[in-house]
Amino acid sequence: MKPENSSPKIDYDVAIVGAGPVGLATALGLRQRGVENIIVLDQTRAFRKVGQRVDLLPNGLKAVKYIDRQAYENIKETGQTFNNPPEPNPESESKKNQPSPEWTTRNVNGEKIRSFVLKYDEWFDKYGEGRVSISWYNLQTQLRMRLPSDRLKINHRCVNVVAEPELKCVRADFISNQGVEANPYSHWENKQQDDQTSTLSSSPLPQSEIISIRAKLLIAADGINSTVRQVIYKDSPYSAYTKPEYSGIAAIGSGGVIEIPEALSQEIKEQFLQNSRIVTIMNDQISKDSIINETTEMILFSRQPGQFGYIIHTALPLELLAGKSGKELINIALEELKKANFPEIIQQLVALSSPEQILSRPYYLHRATVSGSEQPKWNIGRVVLAGDAAHGMPPFMGQGANQGLEDAAVMATLVAEIGKQNKWDDIAAIEAAFSKYERLRRPLMELVQQATLTRLPLTSEEYGQEYAQQIYVRNIDEIMQTLL
Repeated sequence: MKPENSSPKIDYDVAIVGAGPVGLATALGLRQRGVENIIVLDQTRAFRKVGQRVDLLPNGLKAVKYIDRQAYENIKETGQTFNNPPEPNPESESKKNQPSPEWTTRNVNGEKIRSFVLKYDEWFDKYGEGRVSISWYNLQTQLRMRLPSDRLKINHRCVNVVAEPELKCVRADFISNQGVEANPYSHWENKQQDDQTSTLSSSPLPQSEIISIRAKLLIAADGINSTVRQVIYKDSPYSAYTKPEYSGIAAIGSGGVIEIPEALSQEIKEQFLQNSRIVTIMNDQISKDSIINETTEMILFSRQPGQFGYIIHTALPLELLAGKSGKELINIALEELKKANFPEIIQQLVALSSPEQILSRPYYLHRATVSGSEQPKWNIGRVVLAGDAAHGMPPFMGQGANQGLEDAAVMATLVAEIGKQNKWDDIAAIEAAFSKYERLRRPLMELVQQATLTRLPLTSEEYGQEYAQQIYVRNIDEIMQTLL
């Protein structure tokens, strides 16, 4: 189909595909640095309260502060309430003497492997910046509120990207009124609920025309199932890397609260949770040989006394999960817990899960380093990949969003410099900037992915401290200055 807009007019200096935190943060960073002629496009039809909690760690918060100081202050204020809820009686001696909330890692016998505090101030003292937890939706909202509404177009799903060297630009084609494309690579599935929902009839949306926009640069922040990545890699030497690969690890979890008998609740609390609201329980195999596929771990949390939720991470063949739901998933989880020598009380908890509330999710990744001589570049011409579109990975170390925000800081710095020097037409300068981005970011992403896929920082105090120095302590402002 021939796009309606076939005029050679260049609409924008920068188009950003994806209005998640990475795309929005990139747009904010550009505007703060004088690049005004930008647009963010996203397939969503409305911004809804979906998505999980995001832990913003020191490196991610430093990146946000560098990008937009006011956004940083707003996010910090919103996020700090999660781990520090207001006490009903702040003067109470018992409240004042309570220890800081901790996230502890224990082995299957309940013995402490390591722990870290969750309070902002204690992270700040150690790493020069704190830690906050915030819902994905609230993070997106705080960033979105800092952008003028006319810089954001929703209901635009990218379907094609075409280089137009004769016009010194790139053209992106979008469709609207088509609904949101399902993302099989970043999705918690509840097959029972999904099947019920899919039987509901809905009026078909009218077929839309293709809407095209032209920009000097296109930044793809459209997630691990990036359409832009698929298009630009399709007929390139990187065609084998259009889609993410299965990491070998999947999650099975309870999407609702599990109420259990008082005696069992007390036993679990005494052996594992103790004074925490959240604990990671893992078998010891990981610390012996660092092979992720031999580890099963459970993140166990308790919002109220006697009420529990969990996520189990374990190595599973992808085909074993296909089409499974409810009781079948509970049985798979119980089998994995048994193989990993989890105690009977944990198995009882999972057995009491409501089948209707059971969720599953395979974890995927785009490797920062692939075996072979040629690494897939993160840019082709005027198009560059950022965040999960470049280096998506499982969430075990909580670095997906944080590394994406670092990408946004680098993008804002390098692209603003292109604008400052008015080199929008200089493809050599653009490609040099994107190469600089990749040279800076790829080695760090290799380190983060290695830590994520072995999870050694969670089990080794010494390695954990070394990892924290390499990731959390870095001075983002100074690093950005090296790019100029």
